[in-house]
Amino acid sequence: MSRYFTDEHEWIDVEGEIATVGITDYAQGQLGDIVFVELPAEGAVFEKGDDAAVVESVKAASDVYAPISGEVVEVNGDLEGEPALVNSDAEEDGWFFKLRLTDASELEGLMNEAAYNRFVAAL
Repeated sequence: MSRYFTDEHEWIDVEGEIATVGITDYAQGQLGDIVFVELPAEGAVFEKGDDAAVVESVKAASDVYAPISGEVVEVNGDLEGEPALVNSDAEEDGWFFKLRLTDASELEGLMNEAAYNRFVAAL
């Protein structure tokens, strides 16, 4: 499995043609306590950069963007009843949705973990 990051603070784990998407620990820390997550519908199709989900915290609401193009094949239903999973485990159990990739070449524009860490350090 390969993990990539965006400059909008999403992470994406790619295994075969399926990509799992969530927000980074950094993004969660900036938002504060997550109180609500609006997930996309299964079967929704997104282009890279489209608004795909919404996360709300006690501080603000923020869009979660599709880091790559694809079709939603699964959403993390656990977040509907327990959005705080994003607070406690943003980069594992707090994932948002899974996409079936439509253009794997889009991954080339994303950062690896070392590049993302440098990006965050410079903020």
